[in-house]
Amino acid sequence: MSSTPNTSPLLFTDFSLDDSLLKAVKKIGFETPTPVQQQAIPLAVAYKDLLVSAKTGSGKTVAFLLPLLNRLLSSRSTLFGTRALILSPTRELARQTYEQCLQLIEFTELKAGLITGGEDFKQHQSLLRRNFEIIVATPGRLVELMNQESGDFTHLEVLVLDEADRMLDMGFSEDVLNIVSHCNAARQTLLFSATLTHFGVIRIADKILTNHKVVALNTLQDGHSNITQQIILADDNDHKQKLLAWLLLNDDYDKALIFTNSRLQADMLQGPLRGKKLRVGVLHGEMEQRDRNRTMQLFREGVINIIVATDLAARGLDVSGINLVVNFDVPRNGIDYIHRIGRTGRADELGTTIALVKHTEWNLMSSIERFLKQNFIRRTIKELAAKYQGPKKLKASGKAVGSKGKPEPKKAEVVKVKVRLRDKKNVGKRRVPTNKPMVEQAGEQTATDN
Repeated sequence: MSSTPNTSPLLFTDFSLDDSLLKAVKKIGFETPTPVQQQAIPLAVAYKDLLVSAKTGSGKTVAFLLPLLNRLLSSRSTLFGTRALILSPTRELARQTYEQCLQLIEFTELKAGLITGGEDFKQHQSLLRRNFEIIVATPGRLVELMNQESGDFTHLEVLVLDEADRMLDMGFSEDVLNIVSHCNAARQTLLFSATLTHFGVIRIADKILTNHKVVALNTLQDGHSNITQQIILADDNDHKQKLLAWLLLNDDYDKALIFTNSRLQADMLQGPLRGKKLRVGVLHGEMEQRDRNRTMQLFREGVINIIVATDLAARGLDVSGINLVVNFDVPRNGIDYIHRIGRTGRADELGTTIALVKHTEWNLMSSIERFLKQNFIRRTIKELAAKYQGPKKLKASGKAVGSKGKPEPKKAEVVKVKVRLRDKKNVGKRRVPTNKPMVEQAGEQTATDN
């Protein structure tokens, strides 16, 4: 009698994890590992260097935290210095990773510390002297501390670069390589990114990974099938503001994120939206860290359910219940677009994204569609339909077509008359009569002799 293959789903208990971690996983409520966790955790537990690509909201944080913590628990160390270092591109992502780490080490004796910009420098120096096993940090602040000879990574066992593509896009390449140069060369390195097509990620992976394994669950062009992507045409920013208010007052959503390309635009939207009795907060890089933390706390608790943000929040903002993302400004490129819409539809939940597009942004929006190899849904709000309806259509020949489908009339050709130098010299002089008509310079009369 042939045996039936085991098709039951993989469980966290199937990994070789410490009992204290499994107890924490159960308390948090994690049941079955996500695809990236299923593939990455066994390799990381086996101390392999990894280059991992998976979409936002796929569970990457747990995919590197569990094997990292398991390694620290499996062997105690009496050496001074940080044993595990996690680098994150933004303060928000670093804090969320830190909080997830605290949940997972609840039933252990491991200690973790958080180091980001906007906090007290001397407190961070003190934190590093306390010899915590795990440090979660942003690269900029950590380099500042290292320049003051704070921090010892000579016995580091695990280095994690989270959202590496974003970190490089933000200009942290030199800082990251500087930090790596001060780390134990025999460490394990885990590099996580939303894409493997980013040239900088491949280049830095070649420099810091050793005989690494690749886990690639997606590319940038993978199509977010659980996210409805829409475009609404607008005439100008004032029209966009009316469209935005209508959407927030009439569409069905729990929490919404509004993205702008500038801090100034984010601040300008807050007042008018609050004037519509909407519960709105703002998030951008010019805010004090305590204000950013407070805004995020209010958003998580539902005191406010709308945040207007710059691309600061496009990465690392992991809040449950976000099911509407509005691009008030079209993002500058396809990669930024993907990271913005990745704030909704997380963990395969349904989400909706809407881009408000005026005539100066049409080409940019079209290039994003081509980049993603997708056609977004065109939507019109009848009460606020735009006068602008997109560019004029082109005939097959590529010639411009008028509004009634007729070819645009050709402009009259301008006949240029060549003026010779000797003609200029003879202006005003008497001409020798001839039997043939003679044409003077452009603008003169035509004359003939009798």
